[in-house]
Amino acid sequence: MSYTDRLHKFGLTTLEIRRLQGDLIEVFKMFKGFDNIALNDFFKLSSTTLRGHTFKIYKPQVNYRIIDVWNSLPISLINCETIATFKNILTVY
Repeated sequence: MSYTDRLHKFGLTTLEIRRLQGDLIEVFKMFKGFDNIALNDFFKLSSTTLRGHTFKIYKPQVNYRIIDVWNSLPISLINCETIATFKNILTVY
């Protein structure tokens, strides 16, 4: 069986998707204060609120893989109250 066939058979996602989900969960925990990590140590909030949610992360010239994905998330996902809810909705999203 090919890699994609095995993933499909067992209902799994690719390693790339699992890493991205893990990164998004960590950023969510920083925003909501569930971690003892200061958000400002890693990210700077964007000053523009033209499109999307108000928790956009400023994207510097350095390429962080998580910023574009985080900034594209819907506000309903960002406003989750718990990590479990965020994970569940993220999996569906």
